[in-house]
Amino acid sequence: MTSQELRQKYLKFFEDKGHKIIPSASLVPKEDVELAGTQRVLFTTAGMHPLVPYLLGTSHPEGKRLVNVQKCLRTDDIDQVGDSVHNTFFEMLGNWSLGDYGKVEAISWSYDFLINHLKLDAKRLYISVFAGDDDAPFDQESFDIWRKLGMPEDHIFRYGKKDNWWGPVGPSGPCGPDTEMFYDIKPNDPGSLDPSSNSQRFVEIWNDVFMEYDKQKDGSFKPLAQRNVDTGMGLERMLAVLQNAPSSLGPQFCIAERGPHAMALVRGTVYETDVFLPLMKQIEELSANFQDKSARIVADHLRASVFLISDGVIPSNVERGYILRRLIRRLIRHASLLKIEQDFLEDLTKVVVKTYSDFYPKLEEFQESIITELKKEEAKFKKALAQGIHEFEKIGGDISGRDAFNLYQNYGFPIELTVEMALESNKGVDVPGFEKEFKAHQDLSRKAGEKTKGGMTTQSDRTAKLHTATHLLHQALRDVLGDHAHQTGSHITDVRLRFDFTHDAKMTEDQIKKVEDLVNQKIKDNLPVEKVTMPKAAADEIGAIGLFDDKYGDLVNIYFMGAGNPKDAYSKEFCGGPHADSTGSLGKFKIIKEESAGSGVRRIYATISNPN
Repeated sequence: MTSQELRQKYLKFFEDKGHKIIPSASLVPKEDVELAGTQRVLFTTAGMHPLVPYLLGTSHPEGKRLVNVQKCLRTDDIDQVGDSVHNTFFEMLGNWSLGDYGKVEAISWSYDFLINHLKLDAKRLYISVFAGDDDAPFDQESFDIWRKLGMPEDHIFRYGKKDNWWGPVGPSGPCGPDTEMFYDIKPNDPGSLDPSSNSQRFVEIWNDVFMEYDKQKDGSFKPLAQRNVDTGMGLERMLAVLQNAPSSLGPQFCIAERGPHAMALVRGTVYETDVFLPLMKQIEELSANFQDKSARIVADHLRASVFLISDGVIPSNVERGYILRRLIRRLIRHASLLKIEQDFLEDLTKVVVKTYSDFYPKLEEFQESIITELKKEEAKFKKALAQGIHEFEKIGGDISGRDAFNLYQNYGFPIELTVEMALESNKGVDVPGFEKEFKAHQDLSRKAGEKTKGGMTTQSDRTAKLHTATHLLHQALRDVLGDHAHQTGSHITDVRLRFDFTHDAKMTEDQIKKVEDLVNQKIKDNLPVEKVTMPKAAADEIGAIGLFDDKYGDLVNIYFMGAGNPKDAYSKEFCGGPHADSTGSLGKFKIIKEESAGSGVRRIYATISNPN
């Protein structure tokens, strides 16, 4: 069964059970929404993340039964990438009950799909349920349901909270027991039949979570008013089970067709499935020194990078951009271990796009911009990599904090890469020392920048007007270039404003003129500048935008220009002020210069003349 067949079969199965198919959300949570109000997440790490408001009781427009294939990204297991099952990017097949059906339906449908639709061997299926503790009792109901379905009692294991309890995401919130399904991929091997103690033999393939409790801030547990079911099946792991003999995929995926190194690969891993094999084959053909683990790291990180860029993330030194840059630089380093000499990211990206474009057509639409970003990073880091490795090898003994910071500052080595290389060389790294050096560098940069509220070096009537102009500029850029244009920083003096924003190409003269004209028209319209305080969720609903790195509380200040309410205003942004009272006081707006400010970031210098 191919990946496309598995996705469609899963969606159709649950659609026939009354579920509405919903699209995958972006890997970037909308407007950095803090999960359940308790934890900010950089990426969508599970199928339930975009559905948190509905799991908490808000009505979903599609109803109480939902199903989808969700793109996810996790980096907490990045050091394990290269084994048989761990990935950074992955797809999660999930179905949900929002206060509708319960354990009987969820477990019965899981069993039905696995055995009757995927044709797995019921004798190789093993189950775990929550054992119970002082907070919640043994999950007798799930145990009994599995027994009624014919599951032998010696195939059902009882585990505690560590293994069979989901949530809450933060210190409090929805949570509950789960039941997990494992498949025996080595049924003829001797040894333990306990899934928790034999990870080489068992693969976790599905997890049904029953959100029954609300953990209180004092640590106690209360029953939830709305009980939900949240299930997740990892597509890649299930494919590894279904496609454990690669030749079953057809001659294009047959190991015999893979070349001289292929027999060293382990059958039954996620890398021996149709979502990875074309990429692994291409990596092998490019390699002069093929190594299984490095090839897998290149394949995994490249795939994750392609999907991240397609969802609007660009390499940088902060937050999501830093994670992306770390993935790209790590894969380039492992490509060097494979002795891939030529530039390679463009060719490999095309393989990823071809593999996934049937289900994710956006990849093909944005293929050229994805390639552009990757090639920029490839050119930037490959120049420094060899020099950095040479410098690393010159260091005798352990790596000091100063050495690690020099590798970061001079050669672009993320600290995680230095740690990885040190482990391979049996060296230690003074990570706290690095962090101290890094913080000292940040403090110096901060003082040099003299940044204050709103990016202003001074706070005067003129800088307040220039600050107001940045709001108009921000919206005008989005009107002319598209919604991908998003502020990444600003700096305002009494003389001019500087505004940085995401865009991957030099602006044309026509685009610059259109932006100028839009801003000046809004100044001429003399729009009132007003402030309203509202919950962040409400601000998200009306489409308010804000600086990427800002962290907002539950209540936020929205400055809006035009119309009697924020929803219909021309410009509406999260901001702290200060601002002019109206746009008519700004005078004439003029863009002085437009230039590059780094990979995927442009910079505009502008001023206002004759302000009232």
